[in-house]
Amino acid sequence: MTKATPNPAMADVAQLSYEQAREQLLAVVTQLEAGSASLEDSLALWERGEALAQKCEEWLEGAKTRLAAARVSTGSTSGD
Repeated sequence: MTKATPNPAMADVAQLSYEQAREQLLAVVTQLEAGSASLEDSLALWERGEALAQKCEEWLEGAKTRLAAARVSTGSTSGD
């Protein structure tokens, strides 16, 4: 599977903090659930939502990696 050409309108997603991306993702979901957008607008919202969800996932994976590294460096192996 090939990747689509990056959408310049989504470029700002890369600059968002986790909190910003999550807040915007919630707004997108709310708009989609309202069902008042045109098909084209709904598709654009969906694409933005996917990009925001991916950004949130990247932040969370990074946090997990940092926590695992901190546990290793302190010698903690407990999952508590």
